[in-house]
Formats: sequence, structure tokens, C-alpha cells
Amino acid sequence: MASTTLIYATIAGLVPSLIWLVFWIREDSAQMEPRLMLIISFVAGMCVVAVALFLEQYTAGFIIGDTTRYVVWAAIEELMKFTAVAIVALNTDWNDEPIDAMIYCIVVALGFAAVENTLFALGPLSAGSIAESIVNDNMRFIGATLVHTVSSALPGFALGWAFYRGYLTKFFALILGLSAAVALHAAFNLSIINSVGADTLRTFAWVWGAVVILIVLFEEVKAVQPRIQKI
Repeated sequence: MASTTLIYATIAGLVPSLIWLVFWIREDSAQMEPRLMLIISFVAGMCVVAVALFLEQYTAGFIIGDTTRYVVWAAIEELMKFTAVAIVALNTDWNDEPIDAMIYCIVVALGFAAVENTLFALGPLSAGSIAESIVNDNMRFIGATLVHTVSSALPGFALGWAFYRGYLTKFFALILGLSAAVALHAAFNLSIINSVGADTLRTFAWVWGAVVILIVLFEEVKAVQPRIQKI
């Protein structure tokens, strides 16, 4: 019975991430990244969840105040996801276009979200509440999975924008991108915690607005060109 519950929870966790994975990698259809690199990136995102959970539990012992706690936890998750990207993708030969960093950041984020989704589904399924698990999964498909995707894409966009620029510009662009990712992630978490009824729907509405912006950012990073064209 326990193994069946785990299987169902894993499926519930993976499906939203895999659907979004197919959607987002189509943005790089002109020169799609190797499947092996995408799989490695996805698995890397899954693996860093354990580290993030450990750090969140560790910091919970001495952080006072819910707001500070959720900001710190958002920072931990964004840093862990980007660390995974940096380790498995950024220094490879496959990071050869401005859009690539965004793609790898999103794939890692979806792997991270898949494990989170699984953990959230385990509770209701273990208690025999299939309906609650379905609702949970749908809400995470709409909200939390997208927040992980959009927030992680921001440092990827920053690196894509600075792709043909110097190391110092890339560094400051990355800091700005990570800061924006933490701010977006923390804002979503705090909005969900403090929302009631219709407020929750409004929170998800601005998440979908962020998705539209992300699609625009994809088009912007696709248009990045070397600053000096060789003749």
C-alpha cells in the first residue's frame, strides 16, 4: 500500500512538471538542447531539493518572523536551483546561445518542482484523500510550479542578456536576476499564506501574468546579438 501511494504521488508530482517542460523547451526549437543534458538538468533540480529542505529546517531554528523566514527560504531554493544549473550546464559546450541559460534554469526548476509536488501529494494520498490530492496537484500545476519556473528563468534571462558582454557585466546581471527571482518567489509564498478565498485567485492571476512576461523575455533573449558584428 505504501509503495502504491508513493507511485501515485510520484506520478502526481512529475506530470505537471513534464507538461510544462514540453511547453518551455519548444521555445528553443531552432536548436534544441541535447536530451541527455535536459535529463541531467531535470534530475539535478530534483536532487537539490534535499539540500534545500535541510537548509530550510536548519534556518527555521533561529529565524524569527514568518516574513523573514519565507524570504530566506525563497533565497535558499533559488540559490540551490541556480547552483544545480551552474554545476551541470553553464560551463558545458552546450551553453552556446543566449537562450540556453534560460532553458537550463527552467528545466532544473521543473525538476525541483516535481519533487516538491510529490511531497505535497504524499500527505493527502497517505490519508486516503484522493480528491484533496487532485486539488493540491492542480493548484501546484497552476501556481507553485509556475513560480519555480518563472523565478528560476530570471537569472537565466540575465545571463542570456549579458551573453556577449564581459565577466563583470555578467556578474552584476546575475546578481540582479537572482534578486528578482528571490523577490518573486517570496512574494508568491507570502501572498498564498496571507490570502483568503478570492485573494488566492488573484495571486494565481499575477503568476499567469508573470508567465506572459516570461514568454516576452524569451523573445527578447532570442534577439540578443554580439555587440560587434564581424564582417
